[in-house]
Amino acid sequence: LKPGGKYVAKDMFEAGGIPLLMKTLLDHGYLHGDCMTVTGRTLAENMEHVAWNESQDVVRPANRPITKTGGVVGLKGNLAPEGAIVKVAGMSELKFSGPARCFDSEEECFEAVTQRNYREGEVLVIRYEGPRGGPGMREMLSTTAALYGQGMGGKVALITDGRFSGATRGFCIGHVGPEAAVGGPIGLIKDGDVISIDAVNGTIEVALSDAELAARAKKWKPRKTDYQSGAIWKYAQTVGPARDGAVTHPGGAKETHCYADI
Repeated sequence: LKPGGKYVAKDMFEAGGIPLLMKTLLDHGYLHGDCMTVTGRTLAENMEHVAWNESQDVVRPANRPITKTGGVVGLKGNLAPEGAIVKVAGMSELKFSGPARCFDSEEECFEAVTQRNYREGEVLVIRYEGPRGGPGMREMLSTTAALYGQGMGGKVALITDGRFSGATRGFCIGHVGPEAAVGGPIGLIKDGDVISIDAVNGTIEVALSDAELAARAKKWKPRKTDYQSGAIWKYAQTVGPARDGAVTHPGGAKETHCYADI
């Protein structure tokens, strides 16, 4: 689908929609057919009457995908030990390296972009926008839209511990963890540090030694937000990392009973 492909959501709906996609995933072993659904029937039972549509090419069979990795690639490295996410759908260049230009909020970066206070080849870093730092891990939409409006979407990279939308284009890496608010490496880098991103091999690295990162970590201090009381403050105290869903509880594995057994 656009912007990574030539079709829109209406085309997918007319081709068979989500049931068609689920059907091919189920047929090729990518879904648990015995999973119970809200219909009171298993996923496989719900798919019994869904037939594959041979007359369309919006949805590919799961055994004949457009690309091996799909539209999203996970990255890891000394800049994101807990991982990061980049959408590669529609991208021609899958590697990028350049000096960092750091901002401690989306507003700071957006202001710099609107004033064109950045250079081609740089890696723009938006930090303190993660689940705890934001708080809330909001979407970095304004800055990416501004970059594309200036024709610079493919000439810089952007990394953040916040989120991006599905319509994001260009080298935009989100969900960087650990986030800056808990002392993650993204909060330790400085302007000029060279960052290398490789979506082919799944790496994201900053050209700093472990010793240098450790030295900077000792000097790091938590950054205060504008939320020092109330519900948002309470959320920030309890929310977990993005890789675990940015939830405010320990998860279903800790439950001793369930109110909704079917």
